[in-house]
Amino acid sequence: MADPRDHLCLALDTADADSARAMAETVGDAVMWHKVGSALALQGGEALVRDLKAAGKKVFLDYKFHDIDQTVANAVSGALRAGADLVTVHAVAPVVRAAASVKAGSGMKVVGVTVLTSLDAEDLEAEGWRDGVPALVRARAQTAIAAGADGVVASAQEAKMLRELLAPDAFLVTPGIRPAGGDVQDQKRVATPAKAIQDGADLLVIGRPILLAADPRAAAMAINDEIDAAIRS
Repeated sequence: MADPRDHLCLALDTADADSARAMAETVGDAVMWHKVGSALALQGGEALVRDLKAAGKKVFLDYKFHDIDQTVANAVSGALRAGADLVTVHAVAPVVRAAASVKAGSGMKVVGVTVLTSLDAEDLEAEGWRDGVPALVRARAQTAIAAGADGVVASAQEAKMLRELLAPDAFLVTPGIRPAGGDVQDQKRVATPAKAIQDGADLLVIGRPILLAADPRAAAMAINDEIDAAIRS
């Protein structure tokens, strides 16, 4: 039977590494995946990654690398040495190729970021893209996979489209997940855990609904229950 914890990733979007460690301890074995974002890069992020790995956790290093080839290769090499299981880069062909060349032969996955879940069609139009969010997500996803990415990051609203478009083993990471009735906060393209799983997402990234809960562990377990029900259905 599939373990719902394989699909839940807690975004440790805290003020510093010590707060992140405390949260990881609070949720305990209710969460196996933890996301370490760029905000923690100068707040003890590398040591945090190593500590999480030592505790038997899987680490999603969400630094969204985007630079010249050699810089990206060096950064991804560092992520690999730190023990990251999953790393993000922008879905730009040279960037993805550089990352993929470094992680080749390892168990680490590289996923390409398509369109942030905080953006909608109006935001993209302001940047000069007028064909809508799905078209841009589709184009960037295809670019990333063709360049060697193991999968992509996109909102759960695009998960069904991507699952039908990409190879069956493409790893789909979906941020912007909110339990039914939850506050969407600054996210614009959101979905419930059940909907994301039903539409083919592999890893659901959830932060504030757990971090800000009165009982974070209970909140995580409730989300696991929702994921489990979706898997069973």
